[in-house]
Amino acid sequence: MIQLKDFVVLKSLRVHKLEVKPGRVSATYEIIHRDGSTATNVLFYTYNKPTFDKKRKEDWNLASMMVAQVAMNYGLFCQELVFDGFYDKTDQEFIKSMVENTSREILTNKLLIDNPFLTEGYRGLQTAKQDRYTQAKIVFTRDTLPSSPGYFNEVKPGLDKYAILSSGGKDSLVSYGLIKEFGEPYPIFVNEAGRHWFTAVNSYRYFRETEPNTGKVWCNSDRIFNWMVKNLPFIRPNYASIRADIYPVRLWTVAVFLFGVLPVALKKGLGNVIVGDEYDTTERKTTNGISHYSALYDQSKYFDNALTRYYQKKGWNLYQYSMLRSMSELLIMKVLLKRYPDLQKQQISCHAAHEKDKRMYPCGKCEKCRRITGMITALGEHPENCGYTPDQIKAALAQLSNASVKQIGSDAAHLYHLLLSKGHIETNAFTRKLAREHPRVMQLRFDNERSDLADLPDHVRAPLFSILSQYSNGAIQKKKDGWQELELNPSFLRSKPYKYDV
Repeated sequence: MIQLKDFVVLKSLRVHKLEVKPGRVSATYEIIHRDGSTATNVLFYTYNKPTFDKKRKEDWNLASMMVAQVAMNYGLFCQELVFDGFYDKTDQEFIKSMVENTSREILTNKLLIDNPFLTEGYRGLQTAKQDRYTQAKIVFTRDTLPSSPGYFNEVKPGLDKYAILSSGGKDSLVSYGLIKEFGEPYPIFVNEAGRHWFTAVNSYRYFRETEPNTGKVWCNSDRIFNWMVKNLPFIRPNYASIRADIYPVRLWTVAVFLFGVLPVALKKGLGNVIVGDEYDTTERKTTNGISHYSALYDQSKYFDNALTRYYQKKGWNLYQYSMLRSMSELLIMKVLLKRYPDLQKQQISCHAAHEKDKRMYPCGKCEKCRRITGMITALGEHPENCGYTPDQIKAALAQLSNASVKQIGSDAAHLYHLLLSKGHIETNAFTRKLAREHPRVMQLRFDNERSDLADLPDHVRAPLFSILSQYSNGAIQKKKDGWQELELNPSFLRSKPYKYDV
């Protein structure tokens, strides 16, 4: 029987040989296999403007944290994780805590499920709750830096300025549209060295022409992730040909991009770091007695809060959050369609996008494409506006008549209710069973777990909800006895102070 210890297939993963240049940060990733053989690769981030000063210890410190993020996925699979960089106590505590959290997430959401990427000999793992899940010893090779309460540079972050982790998805597009109305947006794209960049191309080109604050960071993290997979013997050799909606093992991904954005945010004095996550990305479950976040930790409010605490301890006074946590995916789509149609035309929510005539188009076949097509159709708009062909739309709606979508139950049921009631999908046993009206899906929802007002800074609440209220069917708040309607008046918006006011 396979045991958790059998997944320790590497002797060491070492992140070292850190280099800092004005427009580039890099480090060597070195694997030492259990038989003593080695493999190396280089992770890098590059910037089109001078961003770092190699004479500043703060820059070396931030660079050390940037290059560490990819490695934080592999605490289950190594005897040791070695970080040869410049870290203070806050950094070391953050790395240890997040490696442990990621180990638990990978165990419960990659190794204890029917993962199509695992070889036969590594299936059927059985394990129970334990005190620690990370199997690697975490080593910091240099002396601990003294804590520095200063900023990355001498620019004080401005609360009216917003760094937006940007892509071609609806969430970042809506976030940009909202901020453009009440603040100064800085959409920052992280260009992965892989096909994932295809989803962002249309949006990036549009913003580059229309928004002077647009920025782009180049990072080859996708190549490092793929290289790591090739060095894990429990992953099937043909992993690249396996069609699935999950990655083989990694779950600490958003932070790789965020730490690429941070140098820009700190250099320009941007006080807010915006990610686009909706109501259903914060979730807690238990598997074999082990609590976890359903593989969504780096999209949850807990992730945002953990990063904000880290920023505060570093003396940066940055706030990280999503403005969309009270909204369903369908309501976000409605705001994008109805208020920001020019932005919606740039939307690509497909990870199998392709290029044609110097523009990216969705594949039209995957679950995400079916879901996006269904939502746009249900809201009375036209999927052709963001690249779908009539044949793709017809096929997607036909598939929706026989296969569900990846949404929480009430959201999927309401989507099917809208599609069925408007005659867009076939009436059959499957659709009749799934379709149920859930009015709260189109309302702004507030509760202590997924969308707590205390997780949202005071300065965005009034302008944000004055816009969103125009597209929602009211607002509701979860109480002990169920959902209750509420008025988004100044009294409610001030009812809970932001957790991280300084």
